[in-house]
Order: sequence, then C-alpha cells, then structure tokens
Amino acid sequence: MPSIGIDVGSTAAKAAVFENGRLAETLVCPTGFSSVDAAERLAQQLLARGFDPRRLPCVATGYGRVAVPYADRVVTEITCHGKGAGFLFGGGGTVVDVGGQDTKVIVLRGGKVVKFAMNDKCSAGTGKFLEVMANRLGVSQEELARLARAGAPTSISSMCTVFAESEVISLIGKGTPREDIAYAVIESVVERVSVLVAQGKGAPYFLTGGLCDNGYFVERLGARLGEPVATESRARFAGAVGAALLAEGEGRRS
Repeated sequence: MPSIGIDVGSTAAKAAVFENGRLAETLVCPTGFSSVDAAERLAQQLLARGFDPRRLPCVATGYGRVAVPYADRVVTEITCHGKGAGFLFGGGGTVVDVGGQDTKVIVLRGGKVVKFAMNDKCSAGTGKFLEVMANRLGVSQEELARLARAGAPTSISSMCTVFAESEVISLIGKGTPREDIAYAVIESVVERVSVLVAQGKGAPYFLTGGLCDNGYFVERLGARLGEPVATESRARFAGAVGAALLAEGEGRRS
C-alpha cells in the first residue's frame, strides 16, 4: 500500500510517496502565506497522480505539520529528517539540513538519531539569509552562487541578518564588486553552518534541504569541514521521505 509523507517547511511544502518499497513520487510547492493552503495544494497534486492522502497512510512533519488536516499523525522534523537521510545516504554519519528558517545537524548511527543540534534563533546561517542577500543584490540564488565562485575573499562579520544586510549595503556603497559581496554572503553561511556541524561526530557528511542543489555551497562547506559533503537532488525531500517511511504500515483509512 502506498504511504505518504508531508513536510511543510517555512519556504516550501514537500510530499513523498512510497509504493512497493520504493520512492515513487516527490512533489513540492511554495508554502506561501498559509501552511493550511500549502497542505491542500499538495493534496490536490497527489490526487492528480492517483494518491489520496485522506485515504492512504500519511504522516506530517515540518514547520507547519499541525496544519495538515488529513495526516494520521505528526512527527518531529529531527526524527523525519534522520529517517529520510538514512534511507538516502545510509545508516551512519552527520546530516546537515539547511532550511529556510533553521539549520539542523543530526548524528545518525545505525539509521537512528543519537544526537542533534539546531540553530533556530536567527536566520543567519539559513536559506532565508541567502534569499534576503540575493534580493538585496538583485540576483537569484543561482546567480549568487555563480557570482561567488568568481569573487575575491571578502567578509561579513555580523551574526544577525539585519546587521549583515547593513554591511552588504555598505559594501555596495563602497563600490565593492558584486562577485566579492556574493563570496562574502555564502562564506558567512558556510561559516555559521560549519560551527554548528562541529557539535556533531564528524564525517561522513550529508547535506539535505533547499541548498542541496547549490554546488558551490556544497563545495565550500566541504572545504571548511575538511571532508567532502555528499548530497543529491532528492535530499531536499528528506523530511517528507522520512515521514512517508514512518507512515508505512499505518493501514488504509475508510
């Protein structure tokens, strides 16, 4: 029987479907203003593909997990991301999940979560920080990474997104090339993430979340950690994948 996982994050809402022991479907849509609306949009997308989340086993996770009315139960992000990363990458290592509003570091051993750390006090070191800074520079996040690759070493010292944005404005006013500012922005996130990762148990490292498609960020994080960071395109769905795995065996609803 198919099972469904729903991960409603602060930026994107994702769904994953397991069927016959394999990952059969992944879906994503912007969360937008309402987590309830995002959950409903995912439900409609799933129905269009032949999966009814109101009848099939379904587990919800993420920032907006309580806003998924058709879920059988809700499960914490740490548990679901650990489960999903274990499926995608294997049973042991340090999972780094860079989300829109927080960054999580999850240590897995034998596919089980044994330790975790989380930065949810400030958006510095998260995807939201990159979004804000890319908007300030008038570029997409993909363009930000391309510019950063060509940039010269430049730093942003502020730990707060608001003050960091002021630094960026100051650099723009001084005529600092956009490539150098982009370099500073991404290095700032890499530095904050690597400090959090230091609370884990070391390699192998796995990246999940929205930045898994950002090759430059993956390279820079690996360079800072001194070990390669493994990731793949499905890694952004790790939370939903874990939720779908946990939904297996729940039983069909009437």
